[in-house]
Amino acid sequence: MSIISLENVSIIFRQRRDRMLLLDHLREVVRKMPQDGFYALHDVGFKVERGESVGIIGANGAGKSTLLSLLAGLVPPDKGAVRVEGRVGALLELCSGFHPDLTGRENLLMNAALLGLDEKTARERSQSIIDFSELAPFIDEPLRTYSSGMYLRLGFSVAIHAEIDILLIDEILTVGDLAFQKKCFDHILGLRKAAKTLVCVSHVPGVLEQLCDRLVWLHHGQLIRDGEFDRVSADYLAFMADPNRHFGDEIPQAPRQVVPVKEKEPHARVVPRRRRR
Repeated sequence: MSIISLENVSIIFRQRRDRMLLLDHLREVVRKMPQDGFYALHDVGFKVERGESVGIIGANGAGKSTLLSLLAGLVPPDKGAVRVEGRVGALLELCSGFHPDLTGRENLLMNAALLGLDEKTARERSQSIIDFSELAPFIDEPLRTYSSGMYLRLGFSVAIHAEIDILLIDEILTVGDLAFQKKCFDHILGLRKAAKTLVCVSHVPGVLEQLCDRLVWLHHGQLIRDGEFDRVSADYLAFMADPNRHFGDEIPQAPRQVVPVKEKEPHARVVPRRRRR
């Protein structure tokens, strides 16, 4: 049974408009003026088996990060069905949830809770997380004193110590210096050998080649190719090398959405009390 399944999934992003005067905004609501939008994902469907490692490739704006956000449960689909079995770990925004005024240790425990670890388990694994991050001398200092590389070290170390069945990776294998990058990469390879399911996004072919056996190629939110790494990679690289390619051609436009008019709820009538004489 597949651990990830997408069936004709579409996600529509509505375009934001410039600021309007109150009168213009009211006129738009009353007249039910349609809103334009575009497909971030358009009728995308594929399955991932347990223990499989899949790479997601495509040009900027192809919908790769949107797809990972969908699998992580951060973005709901506007159309289609998504099924994800098991516990998901997402290496997307590593420092989300961190507070600059809290210490590294306090942020470690708070971030572990956000990833689903209970307090007892988080405290038991805290030393292992600190050792992996190599931040022991600074772990009780406020996070505002950390460099950006130290932020990422702590965020990555917490994320990989959560109990997961599926790991989503979005261009985060540039954490810290070269030695720490290799350490992180080796850990992810270890997860692959442990039969964890990986879904990876990267613009570096060498990274995906070591992590994945299969590639899914997205372009303007549509699935172009899905198959063995070498075959899909060759087609994608040939497309990217073509000087006549046009990234903006045939961008799928979403159906225009009519903004519904909200009916006003009836207000209760307040009858003033008469003063007693």
